[in-house]
Parts: sequence; C-alpha cells; structure tokens
Amino acid sequence: MTMAIAKQSLDEFLDQERAALVSDCTACGKCVEVCPVTPFTDIKVGGELGVVGGVLGLLRDGTRLEGATKDWVEQCNGCGICIPACPEGVNPRRMLMLANTMESEQHSATPQLFRKMSRAIRIMAAMQLAPPEFDRLLRNPPARPVDVVFYTGCNPIRTPNLLFNAMLLLDYLNVDYEVVGGPGACCGIIQSKWEGNQGKAEKVVDGTINRFAGFQPKEVLSWCPSCVLHLGETMSGFRSASFDFDHVTNYLVERAEGLSKKFIQPINKRVLLHTHDGMDEVGQNVADLLRSVPGLTLVDLVSEPGYTCGGSGADRSPALKQVARRKTVARAEADDVDVLVSLYHGCHGQLAGLQTEAKFEVLNWTDILVQALGQQPYDDVNKRYRMQSDWDMVLDEGEIFLKANGIHMDREWLKGLLPDIFGQTEFKGGLEEFACGREAAE
Repeated sequence: MTMAIAKQSLDEFLDQERAALVSDCTACGKCVEVCPVTPFTDIKVGGELGVVGGVLGLLRDGTRLEGATKDWVEQCNGCGICIPACPEGVNPRRMLMLANTMESEQHSATPQLFRKMSRAIRIMAAMQLAPPEFDRLLRNPPARPVDVVFYTGCNPIRTPNLLFNAMLLLDYLNVDYEVVGGPGACCGIIQSKWEGNQGKAEKVVDGTINRFAGFQPKEVLSWCPSCVLHLGETMSGFRSASFDFDHVTNYLVERAEGLSKKFIQPINKRVLLHTHDGMDEVGQNVADLLRSVPGLTLVDLVSEPGYTCGGSGADRSPALKQVARRKTVARAEADDVDVLVSLYHGCHGQLAGLQTEAKFEVLNWTDILVQALGQQPYDDVNKRYRMQSDWDMVLDEGEIFLKANGIHMDREWLKGLLPDIFGQTEFKGGLEEFACGREAAE
C-alpha cells in the first residue's frame, strides 16, 4: 500500500480552506435562519447577514468575534441542518468548525484539554477493564496486513463495553481486523479545534493516518462520530490514503442480511431509538439493524440536536439540548416503550444514568444485536457506576480494576475528582488537577 501525503502544512491547508469559504460564501444568512441554535442566542430577526459577516471577518483576517456572532459560532453543535439550506453549496458546518479552530488559535479556553482528557479516559477505562482488555484498547498492536482497522477513537474508551460489543459483531462476520485507538491514535480534533495548536495537530493526524496505513487495510471503520466528521469533513483534502474511512454502522448495514441470519435469540422488547440530527445516516443505519432483530419492535426514533451528545456536539448549546432531552425522556416514559436505545458512547454515558428512576431500561444498539446473536453483551460497568449515588461504592469496585491495571491512586483524592471525570468537565475547563501533571499515588 502506498500513502499519498501532501507536502503542505496544516496551517497552509487551513488558510487555503478558509480563503475558499470566504470566496464562496455570499453572507445571505440562510444558515443562521435555519439553525436550531439561533433562537437560543441574542440574534435578532434581520441580523442574520451581520452574523455571517462576522464569521467571514474572522476567517478572512482574524477579526475577533463578538456578541451574538461569537455566541452562535461557539454554540454550533454540528447538526448540519444548515448544509442543504445554503444556495451556494457551501458547507456552513465546516465553515463554523474552521471558525472555532481559528478562535482557539487566538485564545483557547481549554489549552490543556488533551492532557486532561487522556488521563480521564485512562482512569475510566482502568476502572472497568481487566488488564488484557485494557491493553487491547489502550495499547495499539504491531502492524500486520488486515482487511479492516476498527478505529475506536479516544473518548469511546470511556464506554469500553460498546466497543467490545462492536468487535463481537465483526467477529461474527468473520472480519479480519485489528483495533487502533486511544489517546495514542487521536484524530487531532482536540489539538486543532479545541487547543488551537495546528503544529501539534498536524503531527497527530499524520501519525494516526500512518498508523492506519501500516496495516494495509481496505477500510478503516470508526466508532467515533467526531473522528468521522473531523477527518472525513473538516480535514477533507489535507491528507489522502488508499483505504476508505467510514463509520462502522455503514459497514454493518451493508452486511445486515448476513448478520441477521445469525440472530437466534428473539428480543421481545419495544424500543425507542435515540438519534441525532447530524450524521443522520448513522441513526438510520442503526434503525435498519434493529428492524432485523427477531421479536423486536422499533416504536419510534427520537432525534436530538447536534451530531452527538457531549462536548463537541449537543452540549455546546445547553439550553437547546435541555429542551430536546425533556422530549426524549417524555417519549421514553410512554407506555409503549420498554427500552431507550442509545446511539454513540457519549449518548450512552449520559442516558445510562436515567435508568435509575425511569420506567425504561437504557441499552446501546450493540447490546441488542449481541443479545440477538445469543451472546451476553459485554458488562456495562460504566452504567452500573452511573446508577450509583455513592462514589465510595463506585470505588469499592473500581479500585479492584485500577490496581489490577497497575494504577494506584489516593482514594479520597480520586473520589473528589470522579464527578468531574464522569461528567467530562475538562471540556468546560475543569479537571485542572490533570493539567499540572499531578496524580496522587498511594
């Protein structure tokens, strides 16, 4: 396999892409008009042109964003509703991703995000996994020729059971694959969009793409939607490769007929599927897979804004998300629903805790497919922790895993950090303890 890597730097690429957007965008304001975030900002009717003009000013010459324009850009949750609305064929989502990147270059509110996130991921994974499983997700294997690389990304490792469920589906399809992921194979979105450090981002992207290439795969299948959007859309054209890069559900739905023939266990449940406006095809893929499960009734799909839950998605516009989440829970509480099915890792992490007081069960779509194969889904330790109201009880179990993985931390120090670790507050400037490099050991 040969890799074709462009010689331009990431800074040069971003300058080129920004210039193209400035040239193509006519500042008509259609993207602002259709944006679901707009009602949750101070943008006045008739002010749409000025908002887009502010974005173009930032992209053109670095003019700092102010007021409603700044609020609108920073609340972009990546839903993509703006894309078909643009009469010029511009991708406004990509335009705002690049605007957020440029804002971070001027001043990042989260300059140590990758360091904090990496440590939080490592602790969360180590609290849930036996050492061989921990190593499989956090230590990338030596390269060998394979048909497929299953790319976990970074944050999905917080919910490792979903990844192992997905691997079991690949196993049942007799896929020859290796697993690549974790902070050591990041897609670069944190360094680029959040920290604004394009030199570091370039090294990360090149390192990860070259790591993929070492396996000579036909396809790289990503679990993480942020990785798909960042490498497949925001960074489109920066680096090229001879393998296809796609979301894992596209691969599975193309093989749904073969997979469904292996389903032996009826799942007599009525399920509501939680989806997102952005990357709608992933939700549709999962809906199609669920419809193939014997005994299962897909009652409805309920879509929330953004392309995912979490810091890069719906959480960027908290008021809008709150309205949508209330509707999701209300629909799940209806008498015709037994199970609320989550889409991604970030969604599952947020929704799992609802099961404590709700009428419905929360499962991921991978749990259901694994059950239909007659297998036991991987233990959802993360959900068990989130359903606990006592962090000491969480640590009673979690410390056993931590120590088995060679991580020894002061219990009280870690207990004080667990709400922030599980809440991913590093995306909002939290977990400063991890930025300074301190990890209290016993």
